[in-house]
Amino acid sequence: MNAKMERKTNETSVAVELDVCGEGKYEIETDFPFFSHMLELLARYAMLDLNVKAAGDLQHHIVEDTGIVLGKALEEALGDRKGIKRFGFFVLPMDECLARVAIDFSGRPFLGLRAGFSQERVEGFETALVEEFFRAFSGSCKCTLQMDLLKGGNAHHEIETLFKCFGKALRMACEKDARFSGIPSTKGTLGGDKNG
Repeated sequence: MNAKMERKTNETSVAVELDVCGEGKYEIETDFPFFSHMLELLARYAMLDLNVKAAGDLQHHIVEDTGIVLGKALEEALGDRKGIKRFGFFVLPMDECLARVAIDFSGRPFLGLRAGFSQERVEGFETALVEEFFRAFSGSCKCTLQMDLLKGGNAHHEIETLFKCFGKALRMACEKDARFSGIPSTKGTLGGDKNG
């Protein structure tokens, strides 16, 4: 379950290589150290082997396009999603912060993010871009993603808690189901309507 994906525009160049059944190894290169660190956390907690190279003109474009390419790469790696658990969820504490994330590889993109970050910027990173990243990811991977920052405090911790929690939920959803090897839907297919 691996994939390679690239996206080149007049604004950005993003390349992603991942292995869903990895060991949490990573090589991340972006123009923004804080964003790179969040991707490292995602790889480690999702147990993805993840390589990302992203560069571009603006932080907004790099973050959004990385979300798009990562989502497309994961969609390709999962294929028809046969045999995966499909659903994943986690509640994760980090010091004063607490996050809850639930994911459904339904084939239908949706993001619900409820997070009132305590600062507009943290270590040069615009906190509003957290939502842009996850919206781009859910859209290109065609998954439903519900994320809640239940308790906050330090802005770095707030975002880090969400990324770690997302990684843990993602790992659960991508894991093989030992009791069912088919497509995890009563319809026999995923996506396209409101049922499944």
